[in-house]
Amino acid sequence: MTDVQTDVPAVTEIESEVVSPAEIDPEVESEVDGAEPEAAIEGADQEPSRSKREQALDNEGEIAADYLEELLDIADLDGDIDTFSEGGRAHVSIVTNSEVLVGRNGEVLEALQELARLAVMTETGHRSRLMLDVAGHRDKRRKELEVLAGDAIAEVIEGGEPVRLAPMNPFERKIVHDVVAAAGLVSESEGEEPRRRVIVLPKD
Repeated sequence: MTDVQTDVPAVTEIESEVVSPAEIDPEVESEVDGAEPEAAIEGADQEPSRSKREQALDNEGEIAADYLEELLDIADLDGDIDTFSEGGRAHVSIVTNSEVLVGRNGEVLEALQELARLAVMTETGHRSRLMLDVAGHRDKRRKELEVLAGDAIAEVIEGGEPVRLAPMNPFERKIVHDVVAAAGLVSESEGEEPRRRVIVLPKD
């Protein structure tokens, strides 16, 4: 079995399972199952329901943005904060040229995301699935993982043997599972956090 190594921290404990096309994770479950719940009633009641959800997500983004802005002031760091809603979750982005708030392999970013979610939950009383990005780190990491997954797929097809990737967090594993599924192969997750990883399997 071949190891393709990266050095990525992991965050959430999940049971082992074969995943195709995507891994079900508390962190990413809505991206697998569908971002928004179905409207209870079609027609006139559908639009108000959707608007209510959008307002709730906007509120989450505003709470997190206020919290993060205070942290930036305390730390005397520069950065603009953008908020938007996509895929049934609030997104907050700190636009900055500095990667101080990203940290090694995104460790600081992951910690800030959990703090922002906690701030939202404290205000709203509900668990938040808010996604935080800093200095475009998540977009860059997505592209890196897509390349990594592509290399693993090519190795599996050529050699006919499973390829094990280095440990990743749930969101990163989801990206790899999606790329593998799109290529017509199957992937699974193994191990316990923080060493949980993806294995790309050959076709039967």
